[in-house]
Amino acid sequence: MKGVILAAGFGTKFWPYSEVRNKCATRVANRPAVRWLAEGLISAGADGLVVVIGHRGQSVRGALHGLPTPVQFVEGVPDEGTALASLRAASTTSDDELLVAYGDVVTSLANVRAVVDRGRDVGAPTALAVPLENAGGVGRDWINLRLNEGRVVEVTGHSREPSAHVMGGLFHLRMSRDGDFLQGNPGLVTKVDVGAMPPVEADLAASLQLMIESGHAVAATEADRVWCDLDKPWHIIRASEIWVQHLLDQHECDVVPDGCLIDDSADIDGRLVLAPGVRIGKRVCIDGGAIIGAGTEVTNGAIVQGPIHIGRECRVRHYCQLEAAALGDESIVSHGSEFCGGVAFERAYLYHYMEISGVVGASVDFGAGTVCGTLRFDDGATVHRVKGRREVPTDNANCAYFGDYSRTGVNATIMPGVKTGAYSLVGPGVILSNDLPSRKAVFVQQEHRTIDWGPERYGW
Repeated sequence: MKGVILAAGFGTKFWPYSEVRNKCATRVANRPAVRWLAEGLISAGADGLVVVIGHRGQSVRGALHGLPTPVQFVEGVPDEGTALASLRAASTTSDDELLVAYGDVVTSLANVRAVVDRGRDVGAPTALAVPLENAGGVGRDWINLRLNEGRVVEVTGHSREPSAHVMGGLFHLRMSRDGDFLQGNPGLVTKVDVGAMPPVEADLAASLQLMIESGHAVAATEADRVWCDLDKPWHIIRASEIWVQHLLDQHECDVVPDGCLIDDSADIDGRLVLAPGVRIGKRVCIDGGAIIGAGTEVTNGAIVQGPIHIGRECRVRHYCQLEAAALGDESIVSHGSEFCGGVAFERAYLYHYMEISGVVGASVDFGAGTVCGTLRFDDGATVHRVKGRREVPTDNANCAYFGDYSRTGVNATIMPGVKTGAYSLVGPGVILSNDLPSRKAVFVQQEHRTIDWGPERYGW
């Protein structure tokens, strides 16, 4: 069986995090999502991988570098669709059995194995079906699957009245049996509501529906709760929360290697999974479970509320508060800073007295006193625009989203739901109420008035 990972798309809805990487290479719990996925396919029995890359393909190559299983990369076309991308991958191997995965899916090994086992047991193409309540969005955001006794009986695109399951981006196929339906893909999802506008893209969903309409069985297996599709920026938080808890659940007891130091004054409640060289210092409070990477120091009264994954060589110290799903490698949270409710990629710098909430891209540097607003005066959720469409996320709508290699000046204020692009700058004192495009800087333009001033003002 060959594992196939589809990682060629533009990731337009993922802005600003698709500027410098393919979204499949986005870090979830301090490792690229596509790396977690690749290891899952290998553990489920794939004896090699074929990876279809396109937009920012080198980031996917880098994410998979060093895997013990052979990996073949195939150049795809970002908007050709998953059916044609699967055919590209299949054309490079003599293996008939394929385990096909969308590269932006974060899911458990149990789900991967369930798809393989089900496909082999029933001898039919098999798809992972995710219960709608576990999908992290409204039904019309997804490809919908209608099931009956373990079989897919209808595949529809973004229905106004969605079914109870959505397509999970994981498939077991045999090219000798199913390849003709990939070739015969109509070039877009035709099973849609009247008035809907499917894009011209050869989606695997249309091939599954073609199989059903031709009288062929399509099987399904239901996913457990460990599943997330990295489709939009807020899904980074959701995926990280799900995955960090999943990683902690693999451990029945604390893991504290020799050489790790935990001060007697530290207050710890929850599972600790430490890598070598971790130091937990005086007056530290850790609550809720934490995975902490090699060489990281949590010291001097830092408050950490989990479940959380802290990367390697981080410095968390000086009475800061860290209540996030993940803090990236080589990051610093210090001097009374608060990072609550979000994810930071590698080398995030939160040095002095700030309140940050949301997703922080790679190497973001915050000026002292930077604040993210998270509550609106109407107590509502921020309306976002995704490819021009108004959308209200089901969670994390009021978080801020900082693009990679961006920075802020002192006392910058980021209002709820605002995004800053990659390589951007929010200047000192700016109150940012609208999204800031990539490679742009915004500054406050002050007007000064100078008057006479001195002792005579007080009668001297």
